[in-house]
Amino acid sequence: MTLNDYFLKASSRLPEEVERVLKVLQQEGEMNKESLSLSAGVKRAVLDHLVMQLYALGFIQVKSEGKSRMCGLTPLGQDYLELIYKAG
Repeated sequence: MTLNDYFLKASSRLPEEVERVLKVLQQEGEMNKESLSLSAGVKRAVLDHLVMQLYALGFIQVKSEGKSRMCGLTPLGQDYLELIYKAG
């Protein structure tokens, strides 16, 4: 199994909201969880769960800025989006 095959298979197992969250981060850049939740149209409780999954996969980075947790797309996350768009 190649890395591309792995990502394609993984995409079918991830919640549908993942694509919206990644697309918003791709288009808007780094943002806090509250803004990301509103922009992606994802409930905050769901977003918190998605952020953990995407962070574990290496698709996003999360850093603290004061009291805010800032989320941003990683190069691997960008590659993942490009692969999924190409396949879809």
